[in-house]
Amino acid sequence: MQNETVLGTGKPPKRRMSKSVREHLVAYSFIAPNFIGFAIFTLVPMAFALVLAFVEWDGSNPMAFIGADNFVRLFEDTVFHKALWNTILYTVGVVPLTMVCALALAILLNQKIFGRNFMRTVFFFPYVASLVAVAAVWNFIFSPTLGPVNNLLHAITGIPLEQLPRWAADKNWAMVTVVLFTVWKNMGYYMVIYLAGLQGVNPELHEAAQLDGANAWQRFRNVTIPQIAPTTFFVLMILIINSFKVYDIFINLFAGADNQLNDSTRVLVYQIYNTAFRSLDYGYASAISIVLFLLVLGITILQFRGEKKYG
Repeated sequence: MQNETVLGTGKPPKRRMSKSVREHLVAYSFIAPNFIGFAIFTLVPMAFALVLAFVEWDGSNPMAFIGADNFVRLFEDTVFHKALWNTILYTVGVVPLTMVCALALAILLNQKIFGRNFMRTVFFFPYVASLVAVAAVWNFIFSPTLGPVNNLLHAITGIPLEQLPRWAADKNWAMVTVVLFTVWKNMGYYMVIYLAGLQGVNPELHEAAQLDGANAWQRFRNVTIPQIAPTTFFVLMILIINSFKVYDIFINLFAGADNQLNDSTRVLVYQIYNTAFRSLDYGYASAISIVLFLLVLGITILQFRGEKKYG
């Protein structure tokens, strides 16, 4: 009863917390630090960026609400169009080439060959190596006059160095250079993911197909590829998302490049950075970031729908 008191004290009895409530509090205490960090460093900035997309603000003067003017401005901004096109071009070049190279390496290093573990480490090393260091080495290797690549091509073909590709120093070859660099640096990581997927392929299916007279290519196409379809979907999704938000690779390979070269290597995130922190146009930069978010979200939804339909 509510009027009951603890014997000899005259005080009402303390209500004890139920076991389920205690368990929930313990669970929430474990996830609270991560959620607080997510809220402070991700959720709040995302909400603030959404607000900024509809205002004009340079970081010092008061914000001025301008509605959808920032998004209308995107349709007339040729620099934004160029950055979007470069991002799409980079994605189209990086995604299939990385997937093919990573899968080929995974199939090769999934066999029982000499030095297999050492070779896995060698191909994975560029992914964990410092981007600044490997970008500097890559720029030296592909130097138009001093680099070993052009000197080797000159020795083999006899073409003068002046007529060979200038790679990162040429606007016509800059995108090719950064695509090759990205594939070389990241294929080891996706190779490891494909190796994990290949471990789950049922060997009995290969044996049955071999008994039915299927050759190596037929077994790979009809047995291996369907078995690693979830892994391929994961790799495809991560590659596209990472390609659309790329920034660090471009800034390390082309830092200090002239304006003409920047036009051929400017991507969306690089344009967001320039607009926000160099032009101090935070509202327009936020609008570009919202467009980038919607593009990635739309591509992800389409991928999930395709995976459910054909997977």
